[in-house]
Amino acid sequence: MKQPTSKTILIIEDDLATRNLYLDGLSAEGFDTIGAANGRLGIQFAQIHLPNVIICDIGMPDIDGYGILNALQQDPITAIIPFIFLTGSCARIEIRKGMELGADDYVIKPSTLDELTRAVVAQLKKQKHLKEWYTRECNQILENACAAKNPMPKSESIFPANTQLQEVFDYIEANFHLGITLCDVASAVGYSAAYLTHRVAKQTGDTVNGWIVKRRMAAARNLLQESKQTIEQIATALGYQNACHFSRQFRQHHDIPPQTWRKKYQSTQRLRDILAS
Repeated sequence: MKQPTSKTILIIEDDLATRNLYLDGLSAEGFDTIGAANGRLGIQFAQIHLPNVIICDIGMPDIDGYGILNALQQDPITAIIPFIFLTGSCARIEIRKGMELGADDYVIKPSTLDELTRAVVAQLKKQKHLKEWYTRECNQILENACAAKNPMPKSESIFPANTQLQEVFDYIEANFHLGITLCDVASAVGYSAAYLTHRVAKQTGDTVNGWIVKRRMAAARNLLQESKQTIEQIATALGYQNACHFSRQFRQHHDIPPQTWRKKYQSTQRLRDILAS
């Protein structure tokens, strides 16, 4: 089955033969592929190219797979990229460690191309559903803005009404603008990252990091609507390292840059004012 060539897969693997095998195989399936021979290059390529999925070997000499995942988790824009580990071991301790760090899947080597492709496609489907969710929410906000003079109140919560997770959502609400991660939330509520990930996903269908990003995007839309702050100022207010990272993440979830989104909203408001006059 051929996949759309618009999807880019980064493969971080120090073994040349294995790396080329996966690069050629996924390329033949219709993906754009990028190869990195070590962890240092893998981190750089992830930050530069922002691939749709990252496939990474665990055992590498310079920076191992855990170190790579941990480094990417520190950056809000690379933290949301689906991450698949490659490992020659099926030891439970390895899998648990990777999941606690935020890995999305494991593929045991040696693996067939079909197994690897299925793992990639599964992550792309999850990514697609997330983007569709944001697109629907964005459209709903614009429709509501046309129907009422005042936009959505800032106090309106995006979180589900779930008292069992209220402590988790309260912490995210209070600290989302500080660049928090899964580990920060888990530490604050007294659970391991793995347990909290499982609990939140089971009850809400989304990850802790997913809810953090949703809250940041909701705040970004409010600031774009209601303030005259620059993109740089909004990025800083939301805890991003720089405006470039903020713009990339916003575009990933809305398909357009924040400045374009703001112009569309303002145009809609002007049209509404004209029709109401």
